[in-house]
Amino acid sequence: MRRVVTLTLGWLGLALGGLSLGGGDAFVQPTLKGELQLHDPTVLRIGNQYVAMGTGYENIDGGTLRLKTSKGGLTWADAGHLGDKQPAWVAKLLGAEPPNLWAPTLSQHGGTTYLYFAASTFGKNTSGIGLMTNAKLDPAHPAAGWKNQGLVFASKRGENFNAIDPSRLDTADGRAWLAFGSFWDGIKMRELDPKSGQLKAKDPTLYSLASRGGGAIEAASLLQHGPYFYLFVSFDRCCAGLDSTYRMMVGRSKSVTGPYLDREGVSMMQGGGSELQATQGRFVGPGGQEAFRDGAGDSLVYHYYDADQGGTPQLQTSPIRWDAAAWPVLGALPKSGN
Repeated sequence: MRRVVTLTLGWLGLALGGLSLGGGDAFVQPTLKGELQLHDPTVLRIGNQYVAMGTGYENIDGGTLRLKTSKGGLTWADAGHLGDKQPAWVAKLLGAEPPNLWAPTLSQHGGTTYLYFAASTFGKNTSGIGLMTNAKLDPAHPAAGWKNQGLVFASKRGENFNAIDPSRLDTADGRAWLAFGSFWDGIKMRELDPKSGQLKAKDPTLYSLASRGGGAIEAASLLQHGPYFYLFVSFDRCCAGLDSTYRMMVGRSKSVTGPYLDREGVSMMQGGGSELQATQGRFVGPGGQEAFRDGAGDSLVYHYYDADQGGTPQLQTSPIRWDAAAWPVLGALPKSGN
């Protein structure tokens, strides 16, 4: 789940071994280096520079969102955090400030950068999704230039959804959508006004995309590729270090509003989903993923818990390739440890 996670102070660099993507016929996820301690990551590419953002550290720096930057996307540097205070609407909605803010998502439309994020507390669906905008995001100074646009959408006790884990998709027809959700009745979606980034008043429909009947499903991310829309989600247990059982799943639809089916034709509203990646070796509990445009191609960013570092959450990316049936495929994991 993109939710409360306790991170230790001090930066833990990770030099992943194995092959890097780009040589020969091997399709291997890239070896990332530098400051990789990040949970629930989102990545935005600006030219050949990358900005990553993730869940805040509990009760550190106001619990605000964490930042990383990279030139080229392989070696990452710490870029601090986004402000020292949470927006005023958070405490008003929840009754008090939570230990941290969760699960940001970055996207761009018309030159403006949109940042959605979640405010909640573990196990409750009194939650809200907020928005900040940046008229000209500078990847060299990613904490500068943000304007708070307030609360976008909230859920409350008694409702059958949870307004966390936001992810925006701007579609080729000029419309915009916000997917979100965790446990309860699963993944939901609302249409956005593309320019303001707020909910579209003329379409109040709450769309249902995927569900496990109250079971663990969250971290929705949408990607448009060819004739299909792809819905990426995480199944099972998050945020438990080496006891995490997170795994990344996917389904697709010819309509952004669904229905989304897996490779076997099972509806994601009936618990369907095709597995992309699960625990393997020291890469424990991969999830909290988000698909993003990476130049001319598509990539996926996610976190995992590193068994060689006692379960510290780490950032990882993989280019997405497409098989003969137009399903996404991730590269093999780097083979060696630190």
